Amino acid sequence: MGRAYQNRKESMAKTAAAKTKVYSRYGREIYMCAKAGGVDPSANLSLRGMIDRAKKEQVPTHVIEKAIDKAKGGAGEDFQPALYEGIGPGGAMVLIGALTDNNNRTFGEIRGVFSKCKAKLGSQGSVSHMFDHRAMFVFAGDDEEPVLEALMEADVDVSDIDCEDGMITVLCPPTDYFKAKTALQEQNPAIDFEVEEITYLPQTEHPISGDDAAQFERFAQLLNDLEDVAHIYHNGVFE
Repeated sequence: MGRAYQNRKESMAKTAAAKTKVYSRYGREIYMCAKAGGVDPSANLSLRGMIDRAKKEQVPTHVIEKAIDKAKGGAGEDFQPALYEGIGPGGAMVLIGALTDNNNRTFGEIRGVFSKCKAKLGSQGSVSHMFDHRAMFVFAGDDEEPVLEALMEADVDVSDIDCEDGMITVLCPPTDYFKAKTALQEQNPAIDFEVEEITYLPQTEHPISGDDAAQFERFAQLLNDLEDVAHIYHNGVFE
């Protein structure tokens, strides 16, 4: 499961432009966390987790500090999370997570990409019910039993745990993210998470090949190019 997820996940940090997009996304998310829960990472678990993930993606310190300083001022944009959904090229189901300060602008830009690629933008709930919203942790290990025991002792509602090819994958509800992470770190202080995020996992897979695959790649790239788009989730499997 973990490896299959990694194989499906789109990489966004292969070019300078893509890195800039990653930095911008984390800047917005850190700003939102700091503005909502305070600028002290030791007292704001959401902020601390976001900073940890940003550092893992090699986001420069000055980007992180700038976002926190911006939140200290109390002014600035009021970004809100938004989720758009539909059917992409080749029939794959797509969820698009955005951080926006103008819903009308973001919706218009995303609708434009769907139109260009002959895809169908759906209404709220049209495909999201076919994805599981989960906190996900992937890390090296070959025995899930002590991991599961530690999570259960911490009262984490484990949705799934799997051990494959030397990697353990843990899934739990998003509300248990910090509780699960703390339990895993206490069980193994040397743990190094390959994945630690809240994501949407498709319940089914949809094969995409030939011209549809090329069109879907163009579709995903056009979405990634939009400043407000933070994440793209889909159930497509390229053949």
